[in-house]
Amino acid sequence: MPTPAEKPAKQKARILTDTDFRRATCPPGKQRHRLTDAGGLYLEVSPGGSKRWFWKFRMGGKEYRLALGSYPAVSLKAARQAREEASENLKRGENPIQRRKVEKLTTSANKAATFEAMAREFHQSKAQGWSASHAGRWVSLMEKDVFPRLGTLALADITAPMVLEVLRKVEARGALETVRKLSECIGQVFRYGIATGRCERNPVPDLRGALKTQAVKHMAALLEPAQVGALLRACEAYMGQPVTRAALVLSALVFQRPGNVRAMEWAEVDFDGAMWAIPSAKMKRTVQAKVSGRPHMVPLSRQALAILAELRPLTGGGRYVFPSLRMGDAPMSENTIRAALRNMGYSNDDMTPHGFRAMARTLMVERLNMSPDVLEAQLAHGKSGPLGMAYDRAEFMQQRREMMQAWADYLDKLRDGAQVLQFRKASA
Repeated sequence: MPTPAEKPAKQKARILTDTDFRRATCPPGKQRHRLTDAGGLYLEVSPGGSKRWFWKFRMGGKEYRLALGSYPAVSLKAARQAREEASENLKRGENPIQRRKVEKLTTSANKAATFEAMAREFHQSKAQGWSASHAGRWVSLMEKDVFPRLGTLALADITAPMVLEVLRKVEARGALETVRKLSECIGQVFRYGIATGRCERNPVPDLRGALKTQAVKHMAALLEPAQVGALLRACEAYMGQPVTRAALVLSALVFQRPGNVRAMEWAEVDFDGAMWAIPSAKMKRTVQAKVSGRPHMVPLSRQALAILAELRPLTGGGRYVFPSLRMGDAPMSENTIRAALRNMGYSNDDMTPHGFRAMARTLMVERLNMSPDVLEAQLAHGKSGPLGMAYDRAEFMQQRREMMQAWADYLDKLRDGAQVLQFRKASA
């Protein structure tokens, strides 16, 4: 019997290498074969030759195993790293299996959450509350300039430099207004992604200062009394169609949006009440406000009523006050008033159809001392907050009637060349 000194020394376990795992096979007749690494990590080999990594651990008195991927796609080094990470999670009290499920779901969701998919999902969620034209323009901008470059990328992977590259290509075309709109649209998609858990931040605010700023260009308008008087005389002397001439003069008197003026219908005019009621559906409002909002009321001065009375024998048999010269069942073209101004010698830098609004807004405040609040209500400029529609209520109507008549009388004096003095506010 050998003495203790003569007993053979116990051999130290050999550390397995990548070669061992690569050469591993499942012996014939066995359902599986395991090659064990340290710390509970092992490779399971099937009779068919497939090899998968597993990590065996205990939690709450029970034994579990966590799948770490297939070999050789997941190398020995990567499997050991995954084991260490899972072990750290276990020490923090987290269930590594549940954590891996969450990670897989998140990765899958991020892959599905491409920019184009999220943009179209956002568009679909908002389109019912937008006008058809706005919804169409929104998706058209994206399809032209953004989807071809960012559409297939996961929303969470898109960075500020990526967005900047897209916008600079548009900027290079000189389309600065399109850049502004696209920045807003892209930001909306990221905010929607944050709200729905598809990304964590919006990179658009990081672009501040990196793009050219667009100089604000206001609609051309005549703002000096002498210039306005000359314009009114030119309108009176206009030698084109009588209906076009009437539309020019009425545009100055009522100063509503050009689209509302040319689409004015006889059914909307109350001669006895001296009022033009523009249906809510025709106003520049949200879809919901168009459906549930009140008509926009426009008091008609004596001068405005006189113009409409002169027009009634010409167009009163149809639907529109200012019908199309080519199609009687359609309103006047949006270019008719603009073309008339050009024929009268006013370029696009001098006066536009929309300029009648700026003209009234400026002169009525600066020359007639009209209340800006009442004037803004008559211009149909929406206000936010709980008092947003307060100025459209009946108790303000008397002031609006007086204002519209005072404006018409003032225009008569300017047209006739009378000297009109600016009123001064009484000192407090």
